[in-house]
Amino acid sequence: MNPNAIEIRDLTKKYSAFQLGPLDLTVPAGAIYGLIGPNGAGKTTIIDLVFGMGRNDGGEIHVLGLDHRQRDVDVKRAAAYVSPDLNFQVWGKVGRAVRFVRGFYPEWDNDYCARLMKEFRLSDADKIATLSFGARTKLSLLLALSRRPKVLILDEPTTGLDAVSKQQVFTELLKAVEEGDRTVLISSHGLGDIERLTDHIGLIKNGKLLLEGRTDEVVDRFRMADFFTENGASFLTRDGLTIIRREANRWHALIDQRQNLTEWLQAHGARQVTLTPVTLEDLFVALVKDEEAA
Repeated sequence: MNPNAIEIRDLTKKYSAFQLGPLDLTVPAGAIYGLIGPNGAGKTTIIDLVFGMGRNDGGEIHVLGLDHRQRDVDVKRAAAYVSPDLNFQVWGKVGRAVRFVRGFYPEWDNDYCARLMKEFRLSDADKIATLSFGARTKLSLLLALSRRPKVLILDEPTTGLDAVSKQQVFTELLKAVEEGDRTVLISSHGLGDIERLTDHIGLIKNGKLLLEGRTDEVVDRFRMADFFTENGASFLTRDGLTIIRREANRWHALIDQRQNLTEWLQAHGARQVTLTPVTLEDLFVALVKDEEAA
C-alpha cells in the first residue's frame, strides 16, 4: 500500500507572469496537511492541477497511487473538493442539492449526511440563495464529506465562519480522519487554525516549496534571535538566517537551528544572542516577506 495519499514530483506549470515549480510535495495517507503560502504563491494552481483543471507542463501527480491524467475519473471519485467559491444555487434548495449530488456516489452515507445536516443547522427546505456565506461553506463541506471520500481537499474552508461554526468544521474533519482511512489537505491563510489542526505542512512561495514536514517539527526547527552588534558588524540574509529588522545596533532575525548559527553569529560580531520559540505565523511572516538589505 502506498504510504502517501498525494505525491507530486517535478511539477511545473508556466504562465506569462508566473511559474509553478519544479515542485515536489508529499501528503502522507491519513494526515491532515496544511498547504500555506502568500497570495499568488501557487496553492490554488496545485489544487486545480490535482483535479485536472488545467494541464501541467511537466512532472507527475498521483492521488492514492492513481495518475491524475490517466485515471482522472477515478481520482475525482476518490477525492472531494470544498471551497467557498462553489455555487449550488442552481438547485434552489439544500434538499435538491443533496439528492442531485448523492446520485453520483454509490458510497454516499445517508445517516452521516443527516447528522451533518443537524450539526450544521441546515435543512432540506433551506433556500441556498438566502444562506449566509458561512452556511454555504458548510453545505459544500456536507456534500463532500457525505461521499466518504478517501481524500478531501479544502480551499479556505473556514472563510466566513464564526468561532463556533469553525469549531464544528474542525471537529468533523478530525472525525473524518479518525473514523476511516482518509486524508485531508487544507489550503488556508488561517495560520493559527493550521497549526492547531494539521500534523503536516508545506510552505510555498513564488511557486517553490520552502518547507515541508510534520507541523510540530517544522515549527520547532526555528527560533527567533535577538542580538546586538558592535564595531560596525553587519549581517545579510543567508541560508538558515533571515534578517527581519534592524534598529541601530539591535537585530531581530529568524534562524534555522539545523544550521548551528548561534556560534557563527557570535564569531561574526553578534553579542547577547537570545533565542525564543516561534509560532507558525512567526515562521510564515519571516520566510515569505521580501528580503531586506541589512
